[in-house]
Amino acid sequence: MKVTVERGELLKSLAHVHRVVERRNTIPILANVLMRTGPRGLALKATDLDIEIVETIPAEVAQEGATTVPAHTIYDIVRKLPEGSQVLIETSGDRGTLTVRAGRSRFSLQTLPETDFPDLAAGEMSHSFPILAGELKRLVDKTQFAISTEETRYYLNGIYLHVAEAGGPVLRAVATDGHRLAQAQTAAPAGSAGMPGVIVPRKAVAEIQRLVEDGEAEIGIELSTAKIRVSLDRVVLTSKLIDGTFPDYGRVIPLANDKTLIVDKADFAAAVDRVSTVASERGRAVKLALADGRLTLSVTNPDSGSAVEEIEVEYAAEPLDIGFNSRYLLDITSQIEGATAELKLADPGSPTLVQDPEKRGALYVLMPMRV
Repeated sequence: MKVTVERGELLKSLAHVHRVVERRNTIPILANVLMRTGPRGLALKATDLDIEIVETIPAEVAQEGATTVPAHTIYDIVRKLPEGSQVLIETSGDRGTLTVRAGRSRFSLQTLPETDFPDLAAGEMSHSFPILAGELKRLVDKTQFAISTEETRYYLNGIYLHVAEAGGPVLRAVATDGHRLAQAQTAAPAGSAGMPGVIVPRKAVAEIQRLVEDGEAEIGIELSTAKIRVSLDRVVLTSKLIDGTFPDYGRVIPLANDKTLIVDKADFAAAVDRVSTVASERGRAVKLALADGRLTLSVTNPDSGSAVEEIEVEYAAEPLDIGFNSRYLLDITSQIEGATAELKLADPGSPTLVQDPEKRGALYVLMPMRV
């Protein structure tokens, strides 16, 4: 193989693919990135057996071929090469090495045969549909913070993507960790009808967030009950899905909460952030005391002290004291796009519904804490 590529293109592609490669691998080939020439240029491919990413970049191919080299090493090499340089990549079949040249720099890397590299992308996809990149990114951004990190409840370690009915078919994303729930939806794209409900794992969600840059671009989604494939411009991301049953999230979304609190999002978030400075690291509990037009936020920590702050709000129901995890409150308010946030409350022991009064495409549920 002998190929010349522009350093910036190669670096951007390696930045995408090398993130999939785990630093510690018991299988040596999984530490490598596969480089293969093709009609569209040079394709780079990496996998951890659960997720696979392939990106094709323009290249001047003098001799076709394929090989694999350590992913993190070649990424570091290209990152340190002079900006704007042309990078010559060449394999030496008799020695099993790959040479990287740019200007006066020359590197020689050990390779492993490309025939050993695993292929995750095999298999039929039962459903496929296009979606605007901006819509997919919004679904992911609005819900990913609520993905559980608790490995024992593995079926919560991702975003549940499915088609639901809400005055018309919608493509809905839901994530929950048992303490909070995030739901976002968009009009169901053509071709998504009848798709299976799938749980997209956390690592694949993070890669989708990083890959989607141009909101106006069109993304191709293909999926089956076991895998999802996301195709965007020169990048194809394939991931295994979480094999589990997502809980019936509709049962925890409160519909009868009769106390409405409307807060200025920025003022509320700033007040929560300030008083939580003295909260304990473990619980991070903040107490909300509601009365007519007034919200008093307070934190009491026997080890470090206490804090109190009062802000003006829209609240006309009976007085209520309720506690929440301050970090969860801040996570949710950061997702609100408008100037105000609407909280629907019931009592100190029941879940609270949080919405953006201006945009109804997303909602959040937060479980209270004892304070």
